[in-house]
Amino acid sequence: MSDSDLPRPDLPPLREVINAHGLFASKALGQNFLFDEQLLSRIAAIPGRLKGQNVLEVGPGPGGLTRALLRAGAKVTAIEMDKRCMAPLGELAEAFPGQLTVIEGDALKIDHAALFDGEPYAILANLPYNVGTALFTGWLSGEAWPPRWTSLTLMFQQEVAERIVAPSGSDAFGRLAVLSQWRAAPKIAMKVHRSAFTPPPKVMSAIIHVKPGDMPEGVSARMLERVTEAAFGQRRKMLRQSLKGLPGALEALETLGIDPARRAETLSVAEFVSIAKILSA
Repeated sequence: MSDSDLPRPDLPPLREVINAHGLFASKALGQNFLFDEQLLSRIAAIPGRLKGQNVLEVGPGPGGLTRALLRAGAKVTAIEMDKRCMAPLGELAEAFPGQLTVIEGDALKIDHAALFDGEPYAILANLPYNVGTALFTGWLSGEAWPPRWTSLTLMFQQEVAERIVAPSGSDAFGRLAVLSQWRAAPKIAMKVHRSAFTPPPKVMSAIIHVKPGDMPEGVSARMLERVTEAAFGQRRKMLRQSLKGLPGALEALETLGIDPARRAETLSVAEFVSIAKILSA
């Protein structure tokens, strides 16, 4: 079966679905709905061909991106904590038999890899703004690498997206950039104007696409997290001050020939990794 042969049920427009179920975007849940189905299809296409692939979607809401993923032939597991969205998502599950599993719950409290019995899966999500960074850093953390997820395709506020891909020395470069770049390759795949959402947020958005890369040998992910937390926790201070509370860190700077008078944002990702490697030994 080619992609053009995939089932494409005649679904009502998303706005009609919202109105039929009396849904409105919840500010408390950080919801902003996308109704442009062409835009949603473009987002679903970012990770490549999804036919027959496992996909995790977090915060599907009424199912805008979900229907684009299902039309692409993906086998979607969606985690949604808004009870109001269960009915429209249930209708999508009926329209695409065997392709959609909906889990009602908090994505921050669920073991995502366990949902797929060890099989690889892609993650796509228009993340709620209030939990997006926490979920993202969770997917990037842990000692086991490469992860079970094959790629991340995630909507963020544009400011957060720029922090993820920021180069060393830039104002946006910080802990999030180091943790994103030391063993993965993030890029901004698409920018999305605020007017595309209902209700429109106050900020612009961007979609980050991340593929896992090689993990440097001899480096503890947790140690790197500790180094960056200390260094950027007091980013205006010199390293000799910000790292002095981390045992062995100042000695590591000396061993590596890194001037302790430098500030955290001037270090490269590779230099942070080198510090963490010495402290991991």
